[in-house]
Amino acid sequence: MDLYPRVGCSGWYYWHWKGRVYPTDLPTNRWFEYYQQTFDTVELNAPFYRWPKPATVKNWARQASQGFQYSIKVNQTITHEKRFKNTRKLIREFYKVAEPLAEHMGCFLFQLPPSFHCTPARLKAIVDQLDPHYRNVIEFRHSSWWNDDVFDAFSRADLIFCSVSAPRLPAELVRTGDIVYVRFHGAARWYRHDYTDAELADWASKVRNSSPKQAWLYFNNDFNGCAFRNARTMRKLLASPDLKTANRVLP
Repeated sequence: MDLYPRVGCSGWYYWHWKGRVYPTDLPTNRWFEYYQQTFDTVELNAPFYRWPKPATVKNWARQASQGFQYSIKVNQTITHEKRFKNTRKLIREFYKVAEPLAEHMGCFLFQLPPSFHCTPARLKAIVDQLDPHYRNVIEFRHSSWWNDDVFDAFSRADLIFCSVSAPRLPAELVRTGDIVYVRFHGAARWYRHDYTDAELADWASKVRNSSPKQAWLYFNNDFNGCAFRNARTMRKLLASPDLKTANRVLP
């Protein structure tokens, strides 16, 4: 597989990571620098809760090292309040907010709530309003979206279906284009699951077998620093020509 996967965490600023991920004597203003020594990407969740100010986005760009890229979780006004109803203007505005990131911009993540089940009208609203010039990732929390009609529509519109590892959702690697995107929330428990090497190797095999041009994988199981450890393991697995060998040599 001729692939350079980007692997990271869904956030980096967690107080409970002090002493588990970050050295206890490391100042908090150096945590992101420490994080970037291991990973070349991170998901930004803050924009989901508050529309980012231009100065904040410019600061993100300044903090990013060469080659580092952010994936941004799109504001909840679009996904949870309006639920893609007449949100074309808001989506364009959000795209524009991220422009200062320039080469540090990765994907836009649109995460829908569990109550948002699949209907033809909702599928059309998503497909019609997103600009395919950007990497648009759509994450569903209702299993009704895992169907061929959705996959085909996403493929035609050049949208990225977010594969997930989470309780009560299909653990399938879905590819609707040249890019795959996977979020690891916890196989058994949301945010608190520590993935075994075997579980990670299974997902690494799925990614490889799908033969994408790009792969973005993020770990959201922040409890006890599991996300950091699991992401580091996944990166090693995907970098190894032999998954079994990689699995054996992991610390």
